Amino acid sequence: MVLGATGYVGGRLVPQLLEAGHEVRVVARSPEKVAEEPWRDRVDVERGDVTDPASIETALTGCEVVYYLVHSLARKDFVDVDREGAKTVAEAAKAAGARRLVYLGGIVPDDEELSPHLASRAEVGRVLLDSGVPAIVLQAAVIIGSGSASFEMLRYLTERLPAMVTPRWVRNRIQPIAIRDVLHYLVHAAELPSEVNGAFDIGGPDVLTYLDMMRRYAVVAGLPRRAVVPVPVLTPWLSAQWVNLVTPVPKAIAVPLIESLVHEVVCHDHAIAEHIPDPEAGLTHYERAVELALSRIRNADVPTRWSDASGDAAPSDPLPSDPDWAGGTVYEDKREQRTDASPEALWDVIESIGGEHGWYSFPLAWSVRGWADRLVGGVGLRRGRRDPRRLHLGEALDWWRVEYLDRPRLLRLRAEMKLPGRAWLELGVESDEDGRTIYRQRAVFEPHGLAGHAYWKGIAPFHGVVFGGMVRNITGAAQKAAGVSGS
Repeated sequence: MVLGATGYVGGRLVPQLLEAGHEVRVVARSPEKVAEEPWRDRVDVERGDVTDPASIETALTGCEVVYYLVHSLARKDFVDVDREGAKTVAEAAKAAGARRLVYLGGIVPDDEELSPHLASRAEVGRVLLDSGVPAIVLQAAVIIGSGSASFEMLRYLTERLPAMVTPRWVRNRIQPIAIRDVLHYLVHAAELPSEVNGAFDIGGPDVLTYLDMMRRYAVVAGLPRRAVVPVPVLTPWLSAQWVNLVTPVPKAIAVPLIESLVHEVVCHDHAIAEHIPDPEAGLTHYERAVELALSRIRNADVPTRWSDASGDAAPSDPLPSDPDWAGGTVYEDKREQRTDASPEALWDVIESIGGEHGWYSFPLAWSVRGWADRLVGGVGLRRGRRDPRRLHLGEALDWWRVEYLDRPRLLRLRAEMKLPGRAWLELGVESDEDGRTIYRQRAVFEPHGLAGHAYWKGIAPFHGVVFGGMVRNITGAAQKAAGVSGS
């Protein structure tokens, strides 16, 4: 059983376990999020939540090995949530007679006061090790792989800043590990004998400083040498504000990641090799891990991203504008336009929206709004998208999340920027009685308090330019792609 299969590591682990010949059950709060995964038809899928003991007990029936890959880093109360989730799973695993628990945590430095992030990872590991079920806790530092939060932070800092003023922790030693090697250890952990119960550090063959990592990344990426000037006054909190502005990683995640980098995170030993041999070709060197990650990014072949696991609302939740919703005021902006482009051509444009293709209206306004969101700790527009043409249910799309996807009829996006309320954007395709294609667009906003009402009324004058421009430009792009003239 894999808990956290909609996350960065879990989403890559499932196909590896299947390839190794295991029968896999995936447990997710929103099973709809795995509906389009290529491995969906090869696994059992159960609805479950680590905060709901009954659902975990049901999902565990018949499972021998439990992978706990849940981490609530983006939540302010992540320490409490992760502790209680681990206890719930540990108790249920013991009651169900499971023979193995597997957890991926972080390397714990010696004799240091840990950051909340590392302390929480260590606490979860102890809960599982003390469960009475044989457990293995794999402890890693920075994971190098396309789409990982740590790698995206490193990549954007290095690529966008030819010269940097940095805190002293950039000279701390780190032992990064390639995602392929992490998966190697995780897959083989399922086959360990019951007497193996403990925590083991895992890392790649290179011990580097964060400064080394940035400079070596620049070499692999073909960038000029980066000038870095360490200064003592940049606290982890101040560093996170900079990361929040320059990279796709929002402040809520950047702060705990950077607080962890204040420590030196190097493997204490390589005792894991006594139980799980190194990969046949050896552990992956840092430069090779970077090459592999960049290759996936350039080929738009990123199977999972750090942002995939964010967001708590279920795709099945009704919009506040739906008939069965009985609440307060809801604002809507509805628009439609007929086009001679085929429904297929129009849908292709809709599904490729965002990321490098943009939002088809007033790019400056979208950019300014994205920067404003970053300034207040939001996600901004930099999360981009996994694939330039095809969306996946539950994935992040700039400052939106794909909440509903009925290909090729309807795309619903839920806003994740900082707002005094909740917002959705729907883009749909229909045909009229004459066979012409209709593009339908609906923006929905549920205000919270007076600030929410003021926000909607304040931006209402720009809707004609932004939303109206989207209608014209999306249908225009579809007509151009289909080789038909405008009407």
